[in-house]
Amino acid sequence: MTVPSLTIDIVSDIMCPWCYIGKKRLEAALDEVGSEMNVEVRWRPYQLDPSLPKEGKDRKQYMEDKFGGPEGAEKAYANVRAAGVDENIPFAFEKIPVSANTLDAHRLIRWAGSLGPLAQDTVVDALFKAYFENGQNIGDDAVLVEAGRHAGLEPEVVERLLAGDADRDAVSAEIDQARQMGVTGVPCFIIDMKYAVVGAQPAEALADAMRKVAAEKHRQSTDEAAPEQDET
Repeated sequence: MTVPSLTIDIVSDIMCPWCYIGKKRLEAALDEVGSEMNVEVRWRPYQLDPSLPKEGKDRKQYMEDKFGGPEGAEKAYANVRAAGVDENIPFAFEKIPVSANTLDAHRLIRWAGSLGPLAQDTVVDALFKAYFENGQNIGDDAVLVEAGRHAGLEPEVVERLLAGDADRDAVSAEIDQARQMGVTGVPCFIIDMKYAVVGAQPAEALADAMRKVAAEKHRQSTDEAAPEQDET
C-alpha cells in the first residue's frame, strides 16, 4: 500500500504565543501518525498587528493597551503560561522588551523555505525561542540574521536582503491572501489545501484531521483507479 502524502500549510505569526504552542502540538501529532503518511509542513505568514513600527512598541504598555490594563494583560499571560507548561515551553514574557513588527521575520522564514522544509522549520523554531524564551527583539536585524544562520542561511546574504525590499510585497500578498481565504485567527493549519484546523488544537485533534484527509485522498485515488463497469 502506498503511503499517502499530505501538505500542511501553517498560517501563523511569530509574535503569537498560541502559534508556538500550536507548533509543539503539531510536532506531537506528526509523531503520532508516524509512518502512516508523509507530511510536508510549510509556514505561511500572517500579521496580527501590521501597524507596529519596525522598532516595535514597549511590550508591557502594548499588552496593557490591548487587554485593558495590567490585570487584563496578566490574565491573558496566565492562560498562555498554563498551556506552555503542558508543551514544555518556558514562556518568559517579562523578558520581552518590545512587541515588534514581524514582516521582516516572515521574509526570513520565506528565504529559509528556499532551502527546504527543515531549514524553514529551524528558522521558525529559532524565532519563537528568541522571542518567547530569550526575550529578544525579533524586529532587530541582528536577531534575524542569527536565526537564519541556524538554518544554514549566509549571514551576509540575509543582512543584504533585510536592508532592501526583497520579497516584502510577496509576503504582504500572502498575508492578504490568507485574509481573503477567511483566516482571521492563528495558528491555522490548512491540510492539503482542503481542510482547515483553526487554533492551537490538541495533538490528537490534529492527528485525527490528518488521518481523515489521508483516508479521503486514498478513497479518491482508489475510485479513480478502478476500471469502469461495462453496463451492457
